[in-house]
Amino acid sequence: MSMTLHIDMADGPIDRPRSITASGLARGVARLSASFTHSDGSVWQSRAAFAIAEDGALDVATAVPLEGSWQDAEPMAPVWALRQVSAPVTPELSDSTEPRRIELHLVDAAGKEAQTTIVQHLVAPGVTRREVREGDLSGTLFTPPGEGPHPLIVLLNGSGGGTPESRAALFASHGYAAFALAYFKAPGRPEYISATPLEYFEQALAWAARELQPRAGFIAVAGHSRGGELALLLASTFPERISAVIGYVPSAVIHGTLRAGRPDELRDATAWTWRGEPLRNIWHNNPDADWHAFDHPSAPDVPLRQAPAFLTVERNAEFTAAARIPVERIAGPVLVISGSDDGFWPSEAYCDRIKADLVAREHPWPVEHVHNAGAGHAIGFPFVPTTDIAKVHPVAGVAIDGGGTPVANARANRRSWERVLAFLAAARAEHEAQT
Repeated sequence: MSMTLHIDMADGPIDRPRSITASGLARGVARLSASFTHSDGSVWQSRAAFAIAEDGALDVATAVPLEGSWQDAEPMAPVWALRQVSAPVTPELSDSTEPRRIELHLVDAAGKEAQTTIVQHLVAPGVTRREVREGDLSGTLFTPPGEGPHPLIVLLNGSGGGTPESRAALFASHGYAAFALAYFKAPGRPEYISATPLEYFEQALAWAARELQPRAGFIAVAGHSRGGELALLLASTFPERISAVIGYVPSAVIHGTLRAGRPDELRDATAWTWRGEPLRNIWHNNPDADWHAFDHPSAPDVPLRQAPAFLTVERNAEFTAAARIPVERIAGPVLVISGSDDGFWPSEAYCDRIKADLVAREHPWPVEHVHNAGAGHAIGFPFVPTTDIAKVHPVAGVAIDGGGTPVANARANRRSWERVLAFLAAARAEHEAQT
């Protein structure tokens, strides 16, 4: 009997799960390995050994490895368990939307071999990409096929800055016009988050409504980390413009520049301004602020786990109340997503408070908090490597432990993405029914 390594959908969207199975294996120990070279030049690998019975079959979704890069029976584990074994050559391509090719190699106990390839696409056929450089605006627009009009989602990055193209491409592949809006560390924008005016986003929302004319006027805003803080702040400030808001590991309060500000200013400096005035942040002159965990790892030569520092400023009820994002002003449904082991900041507690605030104030639209047990800060779309937990901050150059485990983060990616798509579909349908 010949040995085969089978993928039920070898070539398809990145967010679609694959079934990885094999048949015709010799009884004994079989070894499965995966390798991936990213567009930025980094190389990633994973491996696992499995006990093969008399039937000669292997199903990655149900087989518990004897040893290797993952420990549990998990579909798509060879992909999310990939670990970086060589650094990027061109880091600026880390958010590339090019297809990803993951090579799988299987060797059984008798030395027979089989190989196959998974190809993951971020950009569906017919999706178009256009750079936007109009006035102060800097971003990239991905448009799904068809004449439209299409519902619109605006994507925001966090404290690393840049333009979130991969997420925008994937949303466009699901039928949304997706505007990856940069606000710092991008072409035509400042290098730092310092004193970013909300008028810039007001301009972007006005441009999107005028030039893109979204279907039924539906505009959702989604951001990650500081971008999640920003998404909630924008929906609170411009409720007439924003139909729905998604906060990935967001904050419930306004923070200072922290690690993303200019080198010549304090970290409690102003991140956001409105009408020429700084928005009060919880850190600025807060007598309870303790930066120790922000600056010192728990042990020598380990990445920083800075979340405990964010708990110190919240001891001051006055500063916490003054910096609270007024989410009750949001005129639409709200989805927030958190990880219980977030090492960057306490996103679970923030999301609990956001939902509680809205429920207590009888928010008339749906409010959902997706809790992800054991997950960290880096929650996004599914079926990508989740092993890079401690990352060097793109602005500060400091390694930060984002928290979670590879398997918990992989499960959070899949679960959260399913909820995001369902949330948007429901929000869009309700919005269109009322317009």
